[in-house]
Amino acid sequence: MEELINYLMRYGQLNAQQIDLIKSKARDLTVQKGTYFSEAGKTAKQVGFITEGVMRVCYYDNKGSEFTRCFMAENRFAVDYNSFLNELPCAEYVEALTDCQMIIFEKPDFHELGNTIPDWNQIITKIMSASMMRKVSEAHQMLSDDASARYLTFLEKNPGLANRIPLSVLASYIGITQSSLSRIRKNI
Repeated sequence: MEELINYLMRYGQLNAQQIDLIKSKARDLTVQKGTYFSEAGKTAKQVGFITEGVMRVCYYDNKGSEFTRCFMAENRFAVDYNSFLNELPCAEYVEALTDCQMIIFEKPDFHELGNTIPDWNQIITKIMSASMMRKVSEAHQMLSDDASARYLTFLEKNPGLANRIPLSVLASYIGITQSSLSRIRKNI
């Protein structure tokens, strides 16, 4: 729980009473490797903070090909925020790539925090903005670099993560085949 509180405090101030309220609304959840925290076509009913493990956001095209859009590891929120906020069906899947431990908030509890803690919505907006900026930066990098550079950038920005996820998923994220990724890794 301290990981979550420390993370929130990076984006705003919370007093002891507010921290106690946050803790009272949170609950622990284990998400097993290979299962979905949220699924495309279903409305997100909870938001989770990863305390242990790795998840990915992925989608499938109409031919069944799988694409990984981003990864989330410890000290990151996992949610389709548009679905959660606006009660719309999720556009993508959030899948556990390892066994994951999370702190989650059900939607009514999350909204109660927003109605009770004066700076809550501002803190969440700052977190979501930082996340969006990170994703935009990553997307720009992915479009401008070749496959080798994308792989090296991934390793630089995500130390140790490549050892925790399947190569097929990493290849999907980089936008190449697994055999191409194996060649790149061999040449580096």
